[in-house]
Amino acid sequence: MKLLRMGAPGAEIPAVLGEDGCTYSLSGLTADIDGPFLASDGIDRVRDALAAGTLPTIDPADQRIGPPVARPGKVVCIGLNYRDHAEETGAAVPERPVVFMKDPSTVVGPYDQVLIPRGSVKTDWEVELAVVIGREARYLADAEAARECVAGYAISNDVSEREFQLEFSGQWDLGKSCESFNPLGPWLVTPDEAGDPQDLALRLAVNSETRQSGHTKNMVFDVAYLVRYLSQYMVLRPGDVINTGTPAGVALGLPGNPYLRDGDTVELSIDGLGTQRQTFRNA
Repeated sequence: MKLLRMGAPGAEIPAVLGEDGCTYSLSGLTADIDGPFLASDGIDRVRDALAAGTLPTIDPADQRIGPPVARPGKVVCIGLNYRDHAEETGAAVPERPVVFMKDPSTVVGPYDQVLIPRGSVKTDWEVELAVVIGREARYLADAEAARECVAGYAISNDVSEREFQLEFSGQWDLGKSCESFNPLGPWLVTPDEAGDPQDLALRLAVNSETRQSGHTKNMVFDVAYLVRYLSQYMVLRPGDVINTGTPAGVALGLPGNPYLRDGDTVELSIDGLGTQRQTFRNA
């Protein structure tokens, strides 16, 4: 299934795309697609309602698409998780996952405007596979237990300000947590529809010029490993998001470092998970 949220920021309504191409409202089942919804077997309830034909249709025309999960408790990010990205940045391929946090309030819709921070000269892009947690993950024993905790997948743009991240203090969070720095969506795609998370192609273009073209099979640490690993150090709760890293092709690693400027557009896609498009504007 493909779950989504439509409407103005803060007033989104939950919905699902049916196999018939229609969009169905979930307002009769839940107030939102969030942690409590996922924790209470919400996805199974949606599946049952679709099969029963009890959901009303809604017209998606001219509706803003919001992030597919509301108010994540935390956004956990994995750095340098593709060998080619580590190489392009001059970093060693990590022996253990590089983990940092991102302010959850950075999460915006997949087509929302992204703000280049004041004073920024090195705002960068990163297409990533996002994992949304569907049940509590705490000290997981193995990969199978980790997979059972995944509610679904989405596209994430882990926007980064490299000067803030790498040059000012060495604290990555400063370059990752600027407002609007995490477009997410358009859909939360359940694992049965998304398929193998290690068999997905990722693409990103800036002003229609391809910058990133990668594949999740080239992750250093796969999705199941990351969920299990993180659960040894923090409790992952329903609605939490994990950004699993980006392949080569970011501005930081390209000749001339073509960082984003006011008016630039970025388009992202991942197989089966849809597309995103953002225009970047000065804050």
